[in-house]
Amino acid sequence: MTPPAGPADPFWAQALRRWNTVVWVLFAAMAVSLAVMDASDASRYGALALLGAVALCYAVLDRFPDNPVVRPHGYLVVLALALAGLAYLRMSYASLFMVTLPHYWMFGRSRHASTVFLGLAAVATLTGSWLRNGWSAEFFGETVVGTLIVVAVGVLIGLWAHSVVEQSTERARLIVELEQTQARLAEAHQRQGAADERERMAREIHDTLAQGFASIIVHAEAARAGTGRSAQQLRAIESTARDNLAEARALVGAGRQQIATGSVARTLGRVLDRFAEDTELAVDRELDDIVCDQPARIALLRCTQESLANVRKHARATTVSVVLTKGPYGVELEITDDGTGFVVEESAGFGLVGMERRLAELGGELTITSSLGDGTRVLARIPAGDGEAAR
Repeated sequence: MTPPAGPADPFWAQALRRWNTVVWVLFAAMAVSLAVMDASDASRYGALALLGAVALCYAVLDRFPDNPVVRPHGYLVVLALALAGLAYLRMSYASLFMVTLPHYWMFGRSRHASTVFLGLAAVATLTGSWLRNGWSAEFFGETVVGTLIVVAVGVLIGLWAHSVVEQSTERARLIVELEQTQARLAEAHQRQGAADERERMAREIHDTLAQGFASIIVHAEAARAGTGRSAQQLRAIESTARDNLAEARALVGAGRQQIATGSVARTLGRVLDRFAEDTELAVDRELDDIVCDQPARIALLRCTQESLANVRKHARATTVSVVLTKGPYGVELEITDDGTGFVVEESAGFGLVGMERRLAELGGELTITSSLGDGTRVLARIPAGDGEAAR
């Protein structure tokens, strides 16, 4: 059965579908009972006509819920009038009242309307019985008491059912809102994850490929200028290009650079050797033999590469000092130069920000101390409790 007058609450729609078959069986039983009842022909035919009018309206509403003639509230009015007529004829009005009791809540569509129509049916029933019996003991003892009990039970059950439906509807609404919130949160997490990955890739490219290409450009310009070290510079170009190719393959293939395991001091030593060869600057080093996990090794290496690249491009230094130690709180990497220095508060380059964020991901911190004419000191710390940060 289609719910009357368009979409109704799912609870009522399901209840109406289940009750539909039962109603028609009860209507048929009432019709048989009226047909065989020992009563006058006029009363019997009148009662059958009233029951037929109720059944016809209900059938139209059942088969054609959107019809413009029989509307849900109109059906309830017909039902109340039929109860009044059956009560006047003293023909099975109580049975019809009991059979159709759920209809007031199914077709009333609201708590207030359902209660009003149920009261109207009670008044109509009492009026019909009063017109037939007057103020008799039978009227008060049977009709009034019985009708009021049925109405009271109907109101209590209907109000309880409405409360259950409202709670179910609210829960369904909250579930939908929760699902929508979860979907938006998942989408936000996905966007944030994509943004974080783009930032990470940009940082890796800046710290590896971009620095390598900058070195290649410097060597190529020096070789073109004919400084007398062309062969050495060409070898440096070739070596840097090979390193960049390896870095590019690692980025494309694995998404993260795979640095050989073992002592980070050896890894940093190779970087410092290359830097000294390329720049001919004096490089002092004190590198403790420290074993770090992969993230810490990458962070230390990238901080060293970025710091040396800044020295090469901006510092105009003559000496660079690099110290790698295992301190009381973890690994400490200190890189100092005697260059021109800069105002830290006025610098917000991508490289410095990238170093700071890389260390922050490991629970570490970056401290930069510099002033104009006094060189620069870069101090990177990684806590010992982060993986195998210091061993």
